[in-house]
Amino acid sequence: MKHFYSIILLCLWGLGSAETGFAQHDGGLARAQRVYDYFVAGQGDSIYAVLNAEAQRMLSPLVFNDTYRQLETQFGQLKSVGTWKRNEEQGVVFYYRDMTFERYALRFLLAFDKDGRMNTIRVMPTPEPVEAPQATFDEKMMEERDIVVKCDGYCVPGTLTLPRISVAGHVKVPCVVLVHGSGPHDRDETVGPNKPFRDLAWGLARQGVAVIRYDKRTKVYGTGIVPEGKRLDPDTETCDDAVAAVALAATLPEVAADSIFVLGHSQGGLLAPRIARRSDAVAGIIILAGPARPLEDILIEQSAYLVDLSGDTGEGKARLDELRRQVENVRRLGSPDFCDTIPLPLGLPKEYWEYLRHYKPLPEASALKCPVLVLQGERDYQVTMQDYGMWLMALLPNRKAQLKSYPALNHLLQEGKGKSTPLEYNEARPVPAYVPEDVAGFIRGKDVR
Repeated sequence: MKHFYSIILLCLWGLGSAETGFAQHDGGLARAQRVYDYFVAGQGDSIYAVLNAEAQRMLSPLVFNDTYRQLETQFGQLKSVGTWKRNEEQGVVFYYRDMTFERYALRFLLAFDKDGRMNTIRVMPTPEPVEAPQATFDEKMMEERDIVVKCDGYCVPGTLTLPRISVAGHVKVPCVVLVHGSGPHDRDETVGPNKPFRDLAWGLARQGVAVIRYDKRTKVYGTGIVPEGKRLDPDTETCDDAVAAVALAATLPEVAADSIFVLGHSQGGLLAPRIARRSDAVAGIIILAGPARPLEDILIEQSAYLVDLSGDTGEGKARLDELRRQVENVRRLGSPDFCDTIPLPLGLPKEYWEYLRHYKPLPEASALKCPVLVLQGERDYQVTMQDYGMWLMALLPNRKAQLKSYPALNHLLQEGKGKSTPLEYNEARPVPAYVPEDVAGFIRGKDVR
């Protein structure tokens, strides 16, 4: 494989904007196909002409002239080529397709600057396919009903998933309220073909647990989510509706009112302790891939990871530098050095960042009297094992706290192997059954191992 990796290194340069070889209106997929055709034909000059200025300074057309022929020499003839796929993560758009040779499978991946110049061209091993059964709705074991969560004059539609035992047998069951991560998510927390909240709801219903999931207020109302007299912060965006959903659960005849739990994913996990402190009806919380560090630190880490992944030393590096400038300004909030003219990260207002700067999830969670479960994917690059370690240290004195990490899972609770990438989010991989099984065990007072 040594010779193979020498070929890959020729193509792993982070490349990054100059000439007008492609017109502005030419779509990314069309550009990607044209570069692929040049690559297969060994037309290094044509590929070089598409590179941005920085990449052209780093590379020679000769780099690309013979690479495809070397691949066929080493791995045999090209047998098939997959369709083009597109993935976007934090402003980085990748175009890729898989190439199956006689003895190996490779992924051809590209990215472009806004002006159409190519900043990334890679050939790398195709990720190993992960066999995962698709999530299914079993009408013999569960049923679903439409619900509406109401708060401060806002009405967000949702779904109540009930195990059949609570309907046919008139048995009251525990209930879990699912709380989304950042962004305008729907009730299933849909990302590409994946619906982790739906998978969790169906998996928990199989375990005899009811679930409430609902469209996030930002999904339903856009920017008009702030009631009169309030401000945009994580309470109005997330916590208020979660508290209202807990109150709704307590009124349902099928639900055991003393066994209502909040499961927060990502930013929802960050805020789960806050939700529990605001509602006496919460019997316990599940923090699923929840950040323990300040959001601004995690944003820098995520962005640096993606820039390194793409090798984009042009626009990607510039975006990272600008984010660092914005984050530094966030850290100056409340001091005379804060600058009102510097944009704040994610386009969020000053009040939002002030809230996050004052909110301390670790002390909030450690002060809770209710049971706490922290679950973390070890392949998660968005919220990492560093956060998990911080939860572990903070919750050590709490005898009602349990923690577990999953070696194969990423941030969306998808199984995989090796280094996690945003491209996985475009592959349909449902939440494995052992996650809702662990959650249900925790709810029933069992040890999660």
